Amino acid sequence: MKIPRQPMPERDPQERKRNFKEVPHGYTPELAQKEAERCLQCPKPPCIKGCPVEIDIPRFIELIYEGKFSEAAKKIKETNSLPAICGRVCPQEEQCEEVCVLSKKFQPVAIGHLERFCADWEREHEEIEVPEILPSTEKRVAVVGSGPGGLTVAGDLIKLGHQVTIFEALHKPGGVLVYGIPEFRLPKAIVQSEVDYLQAMGVEVKCSFVIGRLMTIDELFQDGYHAVYVGTGAGAPSFLNIPGENLNGILSANEFLTRSNLMKAYSFPEADTPIFTGKRVAVLGGGNTAMDSVRTGLRLGAEHAYIVYRRSQAEMPARATEIHHAEEEGIEFIMLTNPVRFIGDEGGWVKGMECLRMELGEPDESGRRRPVPIEGSNFIMDVDTVIIAVGNSSNPLVQQTTPGLDTNRWGNITVTSETMQTSRKAIYAGGDIVTGGATVIQAAGAGKIAARAIDAYLKTL
Repeated sequence: MKIPRQPMPERDPQERKRNFKEVPHGYTPELAQKEAERCLQCPKPPCIKGCPVEIDIPRFIELIYEGKFSEAAKKIKETNSLPAICGRVCPQEEQCEEVCVLSKKFQPVAIGHLERFCADWEREHEEIEVPEILPSTEKRVAVVGSGPGGLTVAGDLIKLGHQVTIFEALHKPGGVLVYGIPEFRLPKAIVQSEVDYLQAMGVEVKCSFVIGRLMTIDELFQDGYHAVYVGTGAGAPSFLNIPGENLNGILSANEFLTRSNLMKAYSFPEADTPIFTGKRVAVLGGGNTAMDSVRTGLRLGAEHAYIVYRRSQAEMPARATEIHHAEEEGIEFIMLTNPVRFIGDEGGWVKGMECLRMELGEPDESGRRRPVPIEGSNFIMDVDTVIIAVGNSSNPLVQQTTPGLDTNRWGNITVTSETMQTSRKAIYAGGDIVTGGATVIQAAGAGKIAARAIDAYLKTL
């Protein structure tokens, strides 16, 4: 308990804010073992219950302490096929670390940093091994979408002997992991490595294959699949619906990040996809997507990059780490401010944004204090790029082309939480298509539940 939590080394903010290199360097073996020494090895570890993918956290940390780094990675992979990803983007501070016994009086064990370390060690030392695969059941499962939920389902089911095919609409697998999260937070080579691991186990991946257009789910069953998992995410952007929103220079975060991340617009003209970023970039929103967008805008050449948020910083849903990194890099936070209209120039490009000052009222249904406009507080912000990051809605294509698939009033697929089964037999769903925009690890957790239920169903056939 006398050992303090070991911080992860990071790139200097002034150096990193102009490139897309990953911000944290990761633990050295010495730092990892020192941090692992802090684990109390609780006889009834609450951290395992706090992990949506049920990792045996004390055991993998014990293996790190013993210097058995590759064995630690394999222990994680017994229940989580994506440790290098989860170690980087999972909000451990709200899950396994939050319930760590040490956190009652000290800082919790850095479980996420340790997970990342051993996954990176295994990959960098070329010690990744294909786990035991059970004999083939001859049962075929289609996974629609290759985000964290779909990849988790595929990894769990392939090990049980089922034949798994992932259908991905975009030209690269990974879903939100490749189109939504910037290179400086999650390098795409890491995502590809995790996909390669699944393919080495026997998972088939078909990209540029839009289910609902090239084939429907019912046609998948006709083609011989015995079960389907839908993990198509929440890729439809939300907008503010205020005057001037159709001006040039105003983009959704989805488009902005997809161009930069998946299509590598940040390396134009080496990459074919151009991207526009002005000198005064305002990002509207306070979540992780807003942080990703504003930090990307800064790296693409903005002289001023603003977060404009209608509540105070205390109410921001973004991870504290992401807010901290943005502050270090010089992002300007304009709190308690809400845009009411956009102002264009004679060429149809945005040049300004009229805003209202806000104050916090009583809590709303989210538990956060509701922002209330201050009458007469209007002011104009000079901007030449606006990125709207105020949420997403579910992709409607599968729902529209699958008769009998029940949805809620937001268009999300409804499921039974114990099994992730939809209203249709043999169709399961999870992740953002069910919950709306959430976290990578929540989608992975839903994928584990679904995989367990799919396996049980296939055994009845």
